[in-house]
Amino acid sequence: QVQLVESGGGLVQAGGSLRLSCAASGRTSSRNAMGWFRQAPGKEREFVAAISWSGGNRNYAHSVKGRFTISRDNAKILVYLQMNSLKPEDTAVYYCAAKDGWPVGSASEYDYWGQGTQVTVSS
Repeated sequence: QVQLVESGGGLVQAGGSLRLSCAASGRTSSRNAMGWFRQAPGKEREFVAAISWSGGNRNYAHSVKGRFTISRDNAKILVYLQMNSLKPEDTAVYYCAAKDGWPVGSASEYDYWGQGTQVTVSS
């Protein structure tokens, strides 16, 4: 069992930046892949970014490519999402997720989820 806790969400103006953090605890594995998803009211949960344990494999949704960067600190068992050039359409609850192994496909393939952190981007 792995526990995930997100932090770093808040209110930011369009064009600004935020960095989300996800701290993992419990039965963590060096083989864990990590991902970020988001969900806005009335919309489906959508994939944002994923990263393998080594960081050698990264994947981004088309909507955030070039603006968001996923990274991880294995010593701290942390994963980050640096969000730059934020747009109002980025407003959503952002969720951290973990999966044993790689590759990772849809959200249903992830084994563990955090409670989410709210990101609101004002125009």
